[in-house]
Amino acid sequence: MADNTPRLLTVAVTSRALFDLEESHQLFESQGVEAYSEYQRSHEDDVLAPGVAFAVVRKLLALNVGAPADTPRVEVILLSRNSADTGLRIFNSIQHYGLGIVRATFTAGEPTWPYVKPFGTDLFLSANPESVRRALAHGIAAATILPKPAGEQARETAAAGGDADAGRLSTQLRIAFDGDAVIFGDESERISREQGVEAFGRHERERAREALSGGPFKNFLSALHQLQAAFPADERSPIRTALVTARSAPAHERVIRTLRAWGVRLDEALFLGGRHKGPFLEAFGADIFFDDSQHNIDSARLHVAAGHVPHGVANP
Repeated sequence: MADNTPRLLTVAVTSRALFDLEESHQLFESQGVEAYSEYQRSHEDDVLAPGVAFAVVRKLLALNVGAPADTPRVEVILLSRNSADTGLRIFNSIQHYGLGIVRATFTAGEPTWPYVKPFGTDLFLSANPESVRRALAHGIAAATILPKPAGEQARETAAAGGDADAGRLSTQLRIAFDGDAVIFGDESERISREQGVEAFGRHERERAREALSGGPFKNFLSALHQLQAAFPADERSPIRTALVTARSAPAHERVIRTLRAWGVRLDEALFLGGRHKGPFLEAFGADIFFDDSQHNIDSARLHVAAGHVPHGVANP
């Protein structure tokens, strides 16, 4: 008899992505490790404010509700360049918010990325671009989480109340992906950049029935799809996904056929034909959006949390 239990989805997140550590990070940059360490020890009972990845992590962990304690659906690993001593404030904050994070690595200033693979990580979220590049080079889906513009978090909090949709969006995890160089390989995007839009369109029409190669987020999307299968495939599902791409018809056909060949479900697909993605991501209610283009990330992060994927022709 087939085992329908979904495999464990593992997400590694750094402390600067999970919590707002920008003030103390600036202190570290300007005054060094001793001043930083003293600051963290003297404030270890002060709860840290949520960071950009906090809402995503909380919703991921909420997927374990109803699962047996010994077989959770999702695990979140904390990776931090703090020492265990200065990291006490981080764990105090984790406990304050009731986040079910029990595994952590504190490297005392050394890179965290070498520990991503041993944990069997499906997705790595970090504020350090070099760590993200290293993880991608080792075949792990990874993205650089950028702080939201000043005042954006307060604006979102003020706008959240009172709307019936807000209640639904507050519990359902919504993840949006770019296509080329994120879910898919960058060969088609390379043609667009090097030969122009017309050549790209001709290339995609001619290869409409030829599956695209997989990009750095293909395996994470597949793991997320397996997790979705544990829930009803309707509005009751706690996970909803979307493809948000600059492609337009007729270049859409190859994308649809590729996902069909992979046996992967995406709940929504937005073929925007070059329109700015930010407003559409806000309309979708994305908790996080992944894109390889810094231009698209700059647009998206005005509206939603965004993770830059430094991969492909857009990121030499």
